[in-house]
Amino acid sequence: MEQTNRSKGAIDRRSFVTNGLAAAGLATAGVGLLSSGSSALADDEEGEHSRRLSRGDAALLRFAAAAEILETDFWVQYNELCGIPDKEVPGGSGNAAFTAALSVLDADMAQYVHDNTDDEFTHQNFLNAYLVSKGADPVDLEPFRTLVGSTAKGSSGKLRLTNLMELTLDTSWWTRYRSDSHNPDLDPSFVFPQAVPTLAVGKHTAIPRTDADTTDPNFLQAIANTAGFHMPTIEQGGNSLYPAMAQRASSVEVLRILISIGPTETMHFQTWADKAGNAPPLTAVDPVTGVSVTFPDLNSPPFGGEQFQTNLIMPEPCPFISRKLPKCSVIRPTETKGIAKGVVKFLTDMGLFSGQSPAFFSLMRDLAEDADEARREH
Repeated sequence: MEQTNRSKGAIDRRSFVTNGLAAAGLATAGVGLLSSGSSALADDEEGEHSRRLSRGDAALLRFAAAAEILETDFWVQYNELCGIPDKEVPGGSGNAAFTAALSVLDADMAQYVHDNTDDEFTHQNFLNAYLVSKGADPVDLEPFRTLVGSTAKGSSGKLRLTNLMELTLDTSWWTRYRSDSHNPDLDPSFVFPQAVPTLAVGKHTAIPRTDADTTDPNFLQAIANTAGFHMPTIEQGGNSLYPAMAQRASSVEVLRILISIGPTETMHFQTWADKAGNAPPLTAVDPVTGVSVTFPDLNSPPFGGEQFQTNLIMPEPCPFISRKLPKCSVIRPTETKGIAKGVVKFLTDMGLFSGQSPAFFSLMRDLAEDADEARREH
């Protein structure tokens, strides 16, 4: 994947953040938030709402907005093919074969995909509108909507920001949340075992690329299983991002935003972690790339036990803050240092941005560095 060295002069970042509301169809919403006397953002000279954002708080919310825009983009792709396209989440017409394969993980998957997509839309829209209400620049990633997505039946065929067809998935979160002795915040060099080791090797598609991908039931189920593990892999990232960034917020209201959106990511994560455990064991070979994937029976040797048991979806208590303190069931990691840059690296290594331009990577690095440089003001 092509990337360039970070250079403040190489890209005019403001050109990508000043038109965010218009690109997202939020101009009217922004005006409404600013003008409505009954709005939660009504002008109050003595209140938190009337204060302008500090540079650090604006940077935190801009990075969160960018992350939510990217999340919305790939969830839309899922919803078009295996969710419920409707007036809440428009676009696409559904792919019956892929929807049926995903429903093997849970009969309600289509509804869950729809609702997760709807949530991400509200997150990106709110964050950008809030930034505008404070006189800060929103985020616009529309110039980077250049990637060709699925052409399978049901897809809208629109250009995308993200790539769901060349993924390399780190599924070590599975064992990280089941470990009672290790926490990445205290054990940054500890290697947690992968739930699906073959997903961490090669490039895998999580959606049917063309109608040809729906003709072999075994390979189609492998695609659905890949999607089933990609969904929690993504959401556990947001699960950590928000509490980590909240530790850098200066404004009580910005803190409130971060700790209010963050728990919804946790709800998403636990839902998808539960469904991933229902992925049927199988082995399949991608007929296009030749890459093989094996989804093991996680409840049987050489897996099994508390590290892999599929119905253990509550976070196991683990060391937190200090090993001198009792173990505690917590989100992990929540280390704030370098969190935004870590998220960009995590998503890049996943292949989610495969095919994006050097300018895109430069912008994301800039947004991440600004967020990581935010300092809590007293």
